[in-house]
Amino acid sequence: MKRSRMLAVLVGGIFCVAVMSLYRMLDLMQGSESKRYGEPPGGQVDEDLAHLQQKIDGLERLLSDNNRLVAMLRDTLLQSKASAWKRANNSIDSALGRRGEALPGCRLAKEMKDGVDGVQLLDVYDLLPFDNPDGGPWKQGFEITYKGDEWSEQPLELFLIPHSHNDPGWIKTFDAYYHDQTRHILDNMVVKLSEDNRRKLIWAEISYFSKWWNDIDDQKRAAVKRLVEAGQLELVTGGWVMPDEANSHYFAMLDQLMEGHQWLQKHLGVKPRSGWAIDPFGHSPSMAYLLKGAGLHNMLIQRVHYSIKKHFAQQQTLEFLWRQSWDSSSRSDITCHMMPFYSYDVPHTCGPNPAVCCQFDFQRLPGRRTFCPWKIPPKPITDQNVHERALLLLDQYRQKSRLFRSSVLLVPLGDDFRYVESSEWDVQFNNYQKLFDYFNQHPELHIKARFGTLSDYFQALHRRLSTTRTTLPKLRGDFFSYADRDDHYWTGYFTSRPFYKRLDRKLEATLRATEILFSLTLAEMRRSHSDGRLAENFPAREYFQWLTTGRRNLALFQHHDAVAGTEREHVVVDYGTRLFQSILNLHQVLQSSAHWLLLLDKSQYHHDQSKSLIIFNPTEQLRTSVISVVVDSPDAQVIDAETGRQMSTQISAVWAEPSRPSTDTFQVRTSSLIRLLITAVCFNFLFSHSSSPSWLNFLLCHSSCTIILLTCFYFEIQKLRLQSGLVRKIQVQFLWYGTRTGSRDKSGAYLFLPADEGLYISSEPPLVRISRGPIFSDITSHFPHFTHTVRLFHLDGHAGKSLEISNLVDIRSQVNRELVMKIVSDVASGNRFYSDLNGFQMQQRRTLAKLPLQANFYPMTSAVFLQDSTSRLSLLSAQSQGVASLKPGELELVLDRRLQQDDNRGLGQGVTDNKLTASLYHLLLEDRGGGAKICRWGLVSRHIDHLSLLAHLASLSLCHPPMTMVATSNSQLLKLRPFQPLHSSLPCDIHLLNLRTLEDTQEADTPSQETALFLHRKGFDCSTAPEPAPQCTWSEHEEVMTRSPFI
Repeated sequence: MKRSRMLAVLVGGIFCVAVMSLYRMLDLMQGSESKRYGEPPGGQVDEDLAHLQQKIDGLERLLSDNNRLVAMLRDTLLQSKASAWKRANNSIDSALGRRGEALPGCRLAKEMKDGVDGVQLLDVYDLLPFDNPDGGPWKQGFEITYKGDEWSEQPLELFLIPHSHNDPGWIKTFDAYYHDQTRHILDNMVVKLSEDNRRKLIWAEISYFSKWWNDIDDQKRAAVKRLVEAGQLELVTGGWVMPDEANSHYFAMLDQLMEGHQWLQKHLGVKPRSGWAIDPFGHSPSMAYLLKGAGLHNMLIQRVHYSIKKHFAQQQTLEFLWRQSWDSSSRSDITCHMMPFYSYDVPHTCGPNPAVCCQFDFQRLPGRRTFCPWKIPPKPITDQNVHERALLLLDQYRQKSRLFRSSVLLVPLGDDFRYVESSEWDVQFNNYQKLFDYFNQHPELHIKARFGTLSDYFQALHRRLSTTRTTLPKLRGDFFSYADRDDHYWTGYFTSRPFYKRLDRKLEATLRATEILFSLTLAEMRRSHSDGRLAENFPAREYFQWLTTGRRNLALFQHHDAVAGTEREHVVVDYGTRLFQSILNLHQVLQSSAHWLLLLDKSQYHHDQSKSLIIFNPTEQLRTSVISVVVDSPDAQVIDAETGRQMSTQISAVWAEPSRPSTDTFQVRTSSLIRLLITAVCFNFLFSHSSSPSWLNFLLCHSSCTIILLTCFYFEIQKLRLQSGLVRKIQVQFLWYGTRTGSRDKSGAYLFLPADEGLYISSEPPLVRISRGPIFSDITSHFPHFTHTVRLFHLDGHAGKSLEISNLVDIRSQVNRELVMKIVSDVASGNRFYSDLNGFQMQQRRTLAKLPLQANFYPMTSAVFLQDSTSRLSLLSAQSQGVASLKPGELELVLDRRLQQDDNRGLGQGVTDNKLTASLYHLLLEDRGGGAKICRWGLVSRHIDHLSLLAHLASLSLCHPPMTMVATSNSQLLKLRPFQPLHSSLPCDIHLLNLRTLEDTQEADTPSQETALFLHRKGFDCSTAPEPAPQCTWSEHEEVMTRSPFI
């Protein structure tokens, strides 16, 4: 109590000082102004106003500082009270799962869940029959009727939105597409839009736009700026690419968005207002959240299951407020428009009848490159036929309008790589302008038509909704998995080309680590020099350019035909080359930055680095980790450079063949408590020459001993006993899926069309290798098509709470087969499981018997779990892939796919460029305390759940392992010291997503003194509690104090 009173007095005193300071500043400002009595000269007015503005700015900064100080003291006071309360109730551990109480911080989650409303997509899935009756001209829909007088009071307001969808790689590479098509589209855009100010165009892919901008002269750049300012050209979404929303991690999704937005702000001074996502194969609410956070208020989506589209069209809910499942407020709401028909091309956008709409795609006029497959070609618009053609088109517009709640109508006009030729601009714009002129000259038709941009449409929509007092429904959930027709579910691409999906995450982790370390290095350099300059011998500009290239290569790979694995073979090689080169360059930046930070004598920076092992912990948490380094002697010792003490190590074999260890290459593993965010700990290697090394401690088993571990190739990890005493049985199996036979429709890069599953059976028993040691023990099983390892680390903290599972897969000898890892448990999960969306949030899934097998597979970016009232089984992943739970207690993960044929979605190839591919997981089993209370809170009925605190920490360690930098020169040992920038670990539920150096606004390709700090506060499950408690705190309050986290 005494401490609380002292803190209260201190807060009051500081508040009084702040008020007096502000009063004194205002007094001085007024005094200085009173001395300027009389009429000031004209030139003096601007100077005085500028001086006053500076004073006001300073006052605002002072207010902000004081507010932060008071908030910090307030939080300290609250934490002091909370600590006293915890002590009065023994300890935090006694209030956790065993007693059915929630972790502190979960009350806020409870209150949010109580207010959930709106449409939940999971409920829609339960409701729909998912049949596919013939709907007539709109095959997947229904007949649309209208009386004709629906628009007599409110005329139909039509916005025709020209667009050209440019894939940054698919059939051709990014550069080939640019040189062959994209640059011509953009060149023509400047000319053709300038000819008539009624013409409009929207553009989405900033990767192409920036490349083109670098190639054009100042005159053309000025013309582009005029078109943007006039509203004729709109840059929509503003991302580097139109990203895949199933496989991409939210770090990369945000990074590509920021890369595009920064480019637009620098070169055009604009900020996108509306999102445009017409081609990703399913849509995630994580993307909607990022767009809203980036300042966008509206978005458009296209690829949604045809049954969902039909249902939404029947209910007139194709436009809705997309809200996050965990948010009961309107803060995350974004207005979303769902396109109702099959595709985004012209035949499927003007109305429900593609045979009619195709007649108004004037690029398909007779004699041009493309044609209408319905065999009724377009006709040029003339004075003689304009009446008939206008009424035919108006009928389609009116039918489409009946699917929405307002009389404002959006109709796209474009397709992939449209408007390459100058003549296409002429035939499209000239013919449509004749139709629009006719519409506008005949008010009895009750339609106002014009070319528009996406923002033009949404502005008119919101005006009309406000005028008519119409509200849009709220919707929660995601739009996976996607089917475009029949039972053709696009669930294969969740796994296609897993080698490159793994490489994507490697670059992501490397880029994040390099961003943080590079930013800290520049800050430390500026702090060490009074004038804020950088070290002369540190190539900051070159390194920043490598960073920028790394950002853009990662961003480019988030394209929906890149990380998805749905591009041609030579295109994925081009992507892979970019990713790999960036990893190499970023490692150089990482190592050089770490070397500068660790050197006691900075003047020695230019020398070769010493023979030291440098460890960089890229996370915000204190962690115990295992460090692995390859050496050429089994007699290595690891010495802590700071203390001089010998570290505990485990020397392991490097296997030249499954049964033969290498005689000249070995792995040294040591465990270390790595402090805080970025303690770059240094170790030195010493080599002794013992005649009897004790490191070899493994057992090779052939068929005689596999019976202990294997029964019909079922891998029983063990019966896992939880702290509550509950025992769970866990098995790992491997399966094959084939593809359909006797049908032209087969699995390919996009589609998963399986035949019945089959158990993996090898013609010979596997070789099993068992290793034991002080740091870890593992079991490795070698099969013809994969190597499977289960490893247990003997570590304290969360690192020792989970099993590590790794697979090395090689199915290059197979034909039309997909390899699946299946985890079987006795967790009574029913038909429900949870998979993550983009590593950002968890989404409940329901396995539905009315859907085909392939429809029950979903994307998993980093986590999946099963649970019942007493336990939870979580699988955390270092790569994205497809996952399903086809039976209670089971998980199926597709490891790799080799498919000989195209699946008729435009790629024109199968997937036969498989590589030796690694996959990595952590398996975590936890007690669930207070399950009944969670049900009363509505977690089950509201479809909301999160990873546990322990799972968050394990996933963080898996996705962002310690970065090891080994210098191998023979130069003298330089004096190094650890570098520790943080005062303490951040709270467990706060993730430092990035610390990103921004580009100088005055000098291109040069780092500025500004750095963007991204923090993510993660929701965590209230029913599980790590024991012992982690060595970090978690926030119990809605606001988190982030002032001065760095030393």
